[in-house]
Amino acid sequence: GEVADAAFGADSLIWYDAWMGVLAYAFQIYFDFSGYSDMAIGLGLMLGFQFLKNFDSPYLSESITDFWKRWHISLSNWLRDYLYFPLGGNRRGKRRTYLNLTAVMLLGGFWHGSQWKFIAWGGIHGLMLAFERMLGKESPYRALPRILRILITFIIILITWVFFRADNIGAAFHYLSMMFGMGEPWRGTSLLGAILYSRDHLLVTVLSLIIVWFGKQSWDIAQELSWPKAVAMVLLFMLTLATMFTQTFNPFLYFQF
Repeated sequence: GEVADAAFGADSLIWYDAWMGVLAYAFQIYFDFSGYSDMAIGLGLMLGFQFLKNFDSPYLSESITDFWKRWHISLSNWLRDYLYFPLGGNRRGKRRTYLNLTAVMLLGGFWHGSQWKFIAWGGIHGLMLAFERMLGKESPYRALPRILRILITFIIILITWVFFRADNIGAAFHYLSMMFGMGEPWRGTSLLGAILYSRDHLLVTVLSLIIVWFGKQSWDIAQELSWPKAVAMVLLFMLTLATMFTQTFNPFLYFQF
């Protein structure tokens, strides 16, 4: 969060600093939302309720279509059942299917907030869903190695997160211009570099990459309980509480929605 705030709050960035900032935000929003989805699932189990998994390793997605089967699954299902299907789904021809996909994601963006940046975010995802549907299952993209498809999808997701994080639509395009080296000449400071590339922040970034691409899902970890696992969880819980009380208050990102 500190890295993302520093990067998106800067007037000018060199391209790799801008990518570092949006990468940090991608991890921040995922761990934030996936984390308290896990809290809700765990609290529900303690009270006798069983909720469905809400995240399924979304940054391992091989396409934007795959991403929306893995990210915020409860919202994806709601959009499908209460918007996409009533609009006709894919039963009224290809053009209507593309239009329905785009319209649903535009409404999904609007649900997050009545700002152009959210409309743009939803619109990009909708157009990508329509484009992938148009390419079909036999497209050349499907023939690419899986790791390359994951990397391409992750880059597209990073670009769309810029619209979600930026203060407004103008700021989003300005940040994108810096990501692709088309912004103003870099006027960075040593203070900004100290924040973006501090030892702790680099360590957290590397750990985040390992967890999202190679780690076992918390959902799977929680399926079976053992004494070693219980002891480890209690110790981690105590460490989490100690960390929380020694840092400044940082509310959940999705609290605003």
